[in-house]
Amino acid sequence: MAGRLLEEDPELAYEHTLAASRRGGRVAVVREAVGIAAYHAGKYADSLRELRTHRRISGSDYNLPLIADSLRGLGRVEKAIELAQSDESANLEPSVKVEMQIVLAGCFSDLGKLDEALAALESLEQLNFNRAFSFSPRLFAVYAELLAAAGRTEEAARWEKQVSVAERALGIEEETESFIIDLAPEMDEEEEEAPRARDLVDSEGAAESEAAAESDEAAELEAPSDELAQDEAGAEKETDTSAEQNGVDEEDGLVEVDADHIFSEVSENSDEEAAK
Repeated sequence: MAGRLLEEDPELAYEHTLAASRRGGRVAVVREAVGIAAYHAGKYADSLRELRTHRRISGSDYNLPLIADSLRGLGRVEKAIELAQSDESANLEPSVKVEMQIVLAGCFSDLGKLDEALAALESLEQLNFNRAFSFSPRLFAVYAELLAAAGRTEEAARWEKQVSVAERALGIEEETESFIIDLAPEMDEEEEEAPRARDLVDSEGAAESEAAAESDEAAELEAPSDELAQDEAGAEKETDTSAEQNGVDEEDGLVEVDADHIFSEVSENSDEEAAK
Protein backbone atom coordinates (compact mmCIF):
# COMPACT_ATOMS: atom_id res chain seq x y z
CA MET A 1 0.00 0.00 0.00
CA ALA A 2 2.73 2.49 1.01
CA GLY A 3 4.64 1.92 -2.22
CA ARG A 4 1.62 2.84 -4.35
CA LEU A 5 1.06 6.05 -2.40
CA LEU A 6 4.61 7.45 -2.51
CA GLU A 7 3.96 9.75 -5.45
CA GLU A 8 0.23 10.37 -4.94
CA ASP A 9 0.24 11.01 -1.18
CA PRO A 10 3.70 10.74 0.47
CA GLU A 11 2.33 11.76 3.86
CA LEU A 12 -0.24 8.93 3.86
CA ALA A 13 2.40 6.51 2.62
CA TYR A 14 4.55 7.51 5.57
CA GLU A 15 1.67 6.83 7.98
CA HIS A 16 1.23 3.35 6.50
CA THR A 17 4.91 2.54 6.96
CA LEU A 18 4.80 3.78 10.56
CA ALA A 19 1.96 1.33 11.22
CA ALA A 20 4.09 -1.45 9.74
CA SER A 21 7.09 -0.46 11.88
CA ARG A 22 5.05 -0.90 15.05
CA ARG A 23 4.69 -4.58 14.14
CA GLY A 24 8.09 -5.28 12.59
CA GLY A 25 10.45 -2.66 13.98
CA ARG A 26 13.45 -4.99 13.86
CA VAL A 27 12.90 -6.03 10.24
CA ALA A 28 15.36 -4.28 7.90
CA VAL A 29 12.97 -3.93 4.96
CA VAL A 30 10.36 -2.30 7.21
CA ARG A 31 12.82 0.29 8.48
CA GLU A 32 13.91 0.95 4.89
CA ALA A 33 10.29 1.49 3.82
CA VAL A 34 9.74 3.96 6.67
CA GLY A 35 12.92 5.83 5.75
CA ILE A 36 12.07 6.09 2.05
CA ALA A 37 8.50 7.19 2.77
CA ALA A 38 9.76 9.80 5.25
CA TYR A 39 12.22 11.07 2.64
CA HIS A 40 9.47 11.51 0.04
CA ALA A 41 7.28 13.23 2.64
CA GLY A 42 10.07 15.71 3.39
CA LYS A 43 10.62 14.39 6.92
CA TYR A 44 14.40 14.30 6.62
CA ALA A 45 15.17 13.75 10.30
CA ASP A 46 12.97 10.65 10.31
CA SER A 47 14.35 9.41 7.01
CA LEU A 48 17.91 9.87 8.24
CA ARG A 49 17.20 7.91 11.42
CA GLU A 50 15.34 5.07 9.71
CA LEU A 51 17.75 4.67 6.79
CA ARG A 52 20.73 4.60 9.15
CA THR A 53 18.96 1.93 11.20
CA HIS A 54 18.28 -0.07 8.04
CA ARG A 55 21.94 0.15 7.07
CA ARG A 56 23.03 -0.97 10.52
CA ILE A 57 20.67 -3.98 10.47
CA SER A 58 21.23 -5.06 6.86
CA GLY A 59 24.80 -3.92 6.22
CA SER A 60 23.67 -2.52 2.86
CA ASP A 61 25.00 0.77 1.44
CA TYR A 62 22.27 0.95 -1.19
CA ASN A 63 20.53 3.90 0.47
CA LEU A 64 23.63 6.01 1.12
CA PRO A 65 22.51 8.61 -1.48
CA LEU A 66 19.21 9.07 0.38
CA ILE A 67 21.09 9.39 3.68
CA ALA A 68 23.33 12.06 2.16
CA ASP A 69 20.37 13.89 0.64
CA SER A 70 18.55 13.76 4.00
CA LEU A 71 21.57 15.44 5.58
CA ARG A 72 21.39 18.02 2.83
CA GLY A 73 17.67 18.53 3.50
CA LEU A 74 18.47 19.17 7.17
CA GLY A 75 20.95 21.88 6.16
CA ARG A 76 23.99 19.75 6.98
CA VAL A 77 25.47 20.18 3.52
CA GLU A 78 29.10 19.82 4.55
CA LYS A 79 28.31 16.51 6.26
CA ALA A 80 26.53 15.32 3.15
CA ILE A 81 29.55 16.21 0.99
CA GLU A 82 31.82 14.37 3.41
CA LEU A 83 29.68 11.23 3.11
CA ALA A 84 29.47 11.50 -0.68
CA GLN A 85 33.26 11.71 -0.95
CA SER A 86 33.99 8.95 1.58
CA ASP A 87 35.58 5.59 0.81
CA GLU A 88 32.22 3.93 1.41
CA SER A 89 30.66 5.90 -1.42
CA ALA A 90 33.61 5.23 -3.72
CA ASN A 91 32.79 1.50 -3.77
CA LEU A 92 29.09 1.80 -4.58
CA GLU A 93 27.66 -0.04 -7.57
CA PRO A 94 27.33 2.15 -10.72
CA SER A 95 23.63 3.06 -10.49
CA VAL A 96 23.92 3.94 -6.79
CA LYS A 97 27.16 5.84 -7.45
CA VAL A 98 25.37 7.96 -10.06
CA GLU A 99 22.68 8.86 -7.50
CA MET A 100 25.33 9.81 -4.97
CA GLN A 101 27.10 12.08 -7.47
CA ILE A 102 23.77 13.76 -8.26
CA VAL A 103 23.37 14.46 -4.52
CA LEU A 104 26.95 15.73 -4.35
CA ALA A 105 26.33 18.05 -7.30
CA GLY A 106 23.22 19.36 -5.54
CA CYS A 107 25.24 20.06 -2.39
CA PHE A 108 27.85 22.04 -4.32
CA SER A 109 25.05 23.89 -6.10
CA ASP A 110 23.51 24.82 -2.73
CA LEU A 111 26.86 26.34 -1.77
CA GLY A 112 27.06 28.24 -5.05
CA LYS A 113 29.95 26.12 -6.33
CA LEU A 114 28.58 25.39 -9.80
CA ASP A 115 31.91 24.40 -11.30
CA GLU A 116 32.39 21.73 -8.64
CA ALA A 117 28.79 20.66 -9.09
CA LEU A 118 29.32 20.18 -12.83
CA ALA A 119 32.62 18.41 -12.19
CA ALA A 120 30.87 15.94 -9.87
CA LEU A 121 28.63 14.82 -12.73
CA GLU A 122 31.25 15.02 -15.44
CA SER A 123 33.42 12.58 -13.49
CA LEU A 124 30.86 9.89 -14.28
CA GLU A 125 31.55 7.77 -17.35
CA GLN A 126 27.78 7.18 -17.52
CA LEU A 127 27.28 10.84 -18.51
CA ASN A 128 27.44 9.87 -22.15
CA PHE A 129 25.43 11.83 -24.70
CA ASN A 130 25.09 8.82 -27.00
CA ARG A 131 24.28 6.12 -24.44
CA ALA A 132 21.22 5.65 -22.27
CA PHE A 133 21.07 3.81 -18.96
CA SER A 134 17.99 3.44 -16.78
CA PHE A 135 19.11 6.50 -14.79
CA SER A 136 20.21 8.57 -17.81
CA PRO A 137 17.06 10.74 -18.13
CA ARG A 138 17.44 11.95 -14.55
CA LEU A 139 21.19 12.41 -14.91
CA PHE A 140 20.82 14.37 -18.16
CA ALA A 141 18.10 16.57 -16.64
CA VAL A 142 20.20 17.49 -13.58
CA TYR A 143 23.23 18.17 -15.77
CA ALA A 144 21.17 20.39 -18.11
CA GLU A 145 19.84 22.33 -15.11
CA LEU A 146 23.35 22.95 -13.78
CA LEU A 147 24.55 24.03 -17.23
CA ALA A 148 21.69 26.53 -17.43
CA ALA A 149 22.50 27.84 -13.94
CA ALA A 150 26.11 28.28 -15.04
CA GLY A 151 24.99 30.31 -18.07
CA ARG A 152 25.82 27.64 -20.64
CA THR A 153 22.37 27.79 -22.21
CA GLU A 154 23.11 26.21 -25.58
CA GLU A 155 24.67 23.15 -23.97
CA ALA A 156 21.82 23.05 -21.48
CA ALA A 157 19.23 23.00 -24.29
CA ARG A 158 21.13 20.25 -26.07
CA TRP A 159 21.20 18.01 -22.99
CA GLU A 160 17.58 18.85 -22.20
CA LYS A 161 16.52 17.52 -25.61
CA GLN A 162 18.55 14.39 -24.98
CA VAL A 163 16.40 13.61 -21.94
CA SER A 164 13.37 12.83 -24.13
CA VAL A 165 15.58 10.93 -26.59
CA ALA A 166 16.83 8.72 -23.73
CA GLU A 167 13.29 8.18 -22.44
CA ARG A 168 12.09 7.04 -25.88
CA ALA A 169 15.09 4.75 -26.24
CA LEU A 170 14.34 3.21 -22.84
CA GLY A 171 10.62 2.93 -23.54
CA ILE A 172 9.71 5.43 -20.82
CA GLU A 173 6.57 7.47 -21.47
CA GLU A 174 6.16 10.85 -19.87
CA GLU A 175 2.75 10.13 -18.29
CA THR A 176 3.41 6.52 -17.32
CA GLU A 177 2.09 5.62 -13.88
CA SER A 178 4.74 4.24 -11.61
CA PHE A 179 4.03 0.85 -10.13
CA ILE A 180 5.43 -1.23 -7.33
CA ILE A 181 4.90 -4.96 -6.93
CA ASP A 182 4.21 -5.98 -3.35
CA LEU A 183 6.32 -9.01 -2.43
CA ALA A 184 4.43 -9.65 0.78
CA PRO A 185 0.83 -9.29 1.94
CA GLU A 186 -0.33 -5.81 2.90
CA MET A 187 1.31 -4.78 6.18
CA ASP A 188 -1.88 -3.04 7.31
CA GLU A 189 -3.96 -6.20 7.15
CA GLU A 190 -4.74 -8.00 10.38
CA GLU A 191 -2.18 -10.62 11.25
CA GLU A 192 -3.33 -14.13 12.03
CA GLU A 193 -3.56 -14.83 15.75
CA ALA A 194 -0.60 -16.85 16.94
CA PRO A 195 -1.45 -20.14 18.68
CA ARG A 196 -1.25 -20.10 22.46
CA ALA A 197 0.98 -22.52 24.36
CA ARG A 198 -2.06 -23.96 26.17
CA ASP A 199 -3.72 -24.74 22.83
CA LEU A 200 -0.60 -26.48 21.60
CA VAL A 201 -0.38 -28.58 24.79
CA ASP A 202 -4.07 -29.50 24.59
CA SER A 203 -3.76 -30.49 20.95
CA GLU A 204 -0.70 -32.62 21.73
CA GLY A 205 -2.59 -34.32 24.60
CA ALA A 206 -5.55 -35.03 22.33
CA ALA A 207 -3.23 -36.50 19.71
CA GLU A 208 -1.63 -38.76 22.31
CA SER A 209 -5.09 -39.93 23.56
CA GLU A 210 -6.15 -40.74 20.01
CA ALA A 211 -2.93 -42.67 19.44
CA ALA A 212 -3.48 -44.68 22.67
CA ALA A 213 -7.08 -45.48 21.67
CA GLU A 214 -5.95 -46.67 18.25
CA SER A 215 -3.31 -48.85 19.94
CA ASP A 216 -5.93 -50.46 22.21
CA GLU A 217 -8.19 -51.15 19.25
CA ALA A 218 -5.29 -52.74 17.40
CA ALA A 219 -4.54 -54.93 20.43
CA GLU A 220 -8.18 -56.06 20.59
CA LEU A 221 -8.14 -56.90 16.91
CA GLU A 222 -4.92 -58.86 17.26
CA ALA A 223 -6.13 -60.92 20.29
CA PRO A 224 -8.61 -63.19 18.38
CA SER A 225 -5.91 -63.91 15.83
CA ASP A 226 -3.58 -65.04 18.61
CA GLU A 227 -6.27 -67.27 20.15
CA LEU A 228 -7.05 -68.76 16.73
CA ALA A 229 -3.39 -69.47 16.17
CA GLN A 230 -3.19 -71.19 19.58
CA ASP A 231 -6.28 -73.36 18.77
CA GLU A 232 -4.79 -74.37 15.42
CA ALA A 233 -1.49 -75.23 17.09
CA GLY A 234 -3.34 -77.37 19.68
CA ALA A 235 -5.22 -79.23 16.94
CA GLU A 236 -2.01 -79.90 15.08
CA LYS A 237 -0.41 -81.20 18.27
CA GLU A 238 -3.34 -83.63 18.90
CA THR A 239 -3.14 -84.85 15.30
CA ASP A 240 0.58 -85.50 15.63
CA THR A 241 0.05 -87.44 18.91
CA SER A 242 -2.66 -89.58 17.32
CA ALA A 243 -0.43 -90.31 14.35
CA GLU A 244 2.40 -91.38 16.61
CA GLN A 245 0.08 -93.76 18.52
CA ASN A 246 -1.56 -95.30 15.45
CA GLY A 247 1.35 -95.07 13.03
CA VAL A 248 -0.82 -93.18 10.59
CA ASP A 249 0.23 -90.06 8.75
CA GLU A 250 -2.33 -88.22 6.64
CA GLU A 251 0.38 -86.98 4.26
CA ASP A 252 1.29 -90.62 3.38
CA GLY A 253 -2.33 -91.38 2.42
CA LEU A 254 -2.56 -94.33 4.83
CA VAL A 255 -5.78 -95.53 6.50
CA GLU A 256 -5.99 -96.90 10.04
CA VAL A 257 -7.04 -100.62 10.19
CA ASP A 258 -8.50 -102.39 13.28
CA ALA A 259 -6.13 -105.02 14.85
CA ASP A 260 -8.97 -107.60 15.38
CA HIS A 261 -9.80 -107.40 11.68
CA ILE A 262 -6.19 -108.19 10.78
CA PHE A 263 -6.10 -111.21 13.21
CA SER A 264 -9.28 -112.74 11.74
CA GLU A 265 -7.89 -112.45 8.19
CA VAL A 266 -4.65 -114.21 9.24
CA SER A 267 -6.64 -117.09 10.88
CA GLU A 268 -8.77 -117.63 7.78
CA ASN A 269 -5.68 -117.79 5.59
CA SER A 270 -4.10 -120.42 7.88
CA ASP A 271 -7.21 -122.69 7.81
CA GLU A 272 -7.32 -122.52 3.99
CA GLU A 273 -3.67 -123.54 3.71
CA ALA A 274 -4.23 -126.50 6.16
CA ALA A 275 -7.20 -127.72 4.15
CA LYS A 276 -5.14 -127.75 1.02
